[in-house]
Amino acid sequence: MASWLGLLLMMCGVSHGVETYCDGRQNGTQCYGALGGTVNIQLMSQILEIPRYQLFRNSVKIRDVKNNTVLPNVTEHRLLFVRSNVTFRINNLNKNDSGNYTLQFFCSDGTLSGLWTLRLFIQAPVSSVLLVSECLSQGEMRVSCSSEGGDSPQYSWTLDGRTLTDAELSVNNETNNITLKQNVSGCLVCSVRNNVSDVSKEQCIATCEADFLPLISGVVSALLILLVVGVALVCVQRKKQKNKSTKKAEKEDQEVMYADVRVMQQQGKPVDEGGEKVLYGQVKFS
Repeated sequence: MASWLGLLLMMCGVSHGVETYCDGRQNGTQCYGALGGTVNIQLMSQILEIPRYQLFRNSVKIRDVKNNTVLPNVTEHRLLFVRSNVTFRINNLNKNDSGNYTLQFFCSDGTLSGLWTLRLFIQAPVSSVLLVSECLSQGEMRVSCSSEGGDSPQYSWTLDGRTLTDAELSVNNETNNITLKQNVSGCLVCSVRNNVSDVSKEQCIATCEADFLPLISGVVSALLILLVVGVALVCVQRKKQKNKSTKKAEKEDQEVMYADVRVMQQQGKPVDEGGEKVLYGQVKFS
């Protein structure tokens, strides 16, 4: 008896992680153990004198004990059978420990006196939970709950210690994401659990004001477009007026040039005293 207790204490000293308990007294029970942790499975309600027992996992013998002595033909150092409460214990669980377990008890003459079977599942425990909230345009609030680790996590929500009602929820399509209606406030708790762990996170939230930023943004955008179009039209008009004024100025600034036309004396006609007669003609060039 002392050797069993000593071995139990030694095994407890090196065990790490989550420790779970399973009542396997009913044949065919489903048990769960935490990855890296320890599972204790109770097999009987009272202490019995067991001359010999054998434990199988998926039809492979992993422990054979006769008269409280572990037979050397099978060795599983992580497994311990506690006679005081008819419980067997597995430390440092890994995924390979999942499967069907069968425990056979024998009388001193070698006849089978009892048999139990159970199914063991190994799951990774939930390690932490994170809550993230954001206000929406209509004063509603979207809250997301995420967890690290954990196989097959299940989510649940409470507000000020009670379950959320349909009058407070706007959208709840996914269990880890909810949308609260406008004017909903209080201490919100998201709980994440599986068969080997249960972790929760609390966040006290205030109401979200209706957000008119999208509307204001649309109005501002429209005004900017109108302003740009107006400026463009003014620039085009000014450019047309400038071109028109330039053409007018160029027309008024045309140079005046004169042509020197000399008329020679014709025979039979008198000549003025001044000699040759000069006529001037005005010619304009652009």
